[in-house]
Amino acid sequence: MRTILVGLLLAGGLSFPVLAQNASGGDAAAGEKTFAICRACHEIGPGAKNAVGPVLNGVVGRKAGSYAGYQYSEANKSSGITWTAEELEKYLANPQAVVPHTKMIFPGLKNPQQVKNVIAFLEQYGPDGQKK
Repeated sequence: MRTILVGLLLAGGLSFPVLAQNASGGDAAAGEKTFAICRACHEIGPGAKNAVGPVLNGVVGRKAGSYAGYQYSEANKSSGITWTAEELEKYLANPQAVVPHTKMIFPGLKNPQQVKNVIAFLEQYGPDGQKK
């Protein structure tokens, strides 16, 4: 009976809002809103340029301290980190704990869901600044 009801509702053109979540549970649209905090220092997307912080195009999967033209701290360059979603989750929650002496003075996002959302937002961008 439930299957028939669901089928009728869907056939009738009713839709249900679905969050665009990534594999780790982040919502890219919500992450874009939270990323407004990050825009004080970072750019992302087509035409992004290094600012107080490096460009974040293609950051997920990139080796720490490797974006061309940005002057990273020695701590960041020598951290050995590759920015996976898992590493970013730790870093965005508390940058100084993950990379002591990093130039990034941001205290971190304390809400774990906001962290996941920002990562989902970042994951959308390839190294060229285009959405994947």
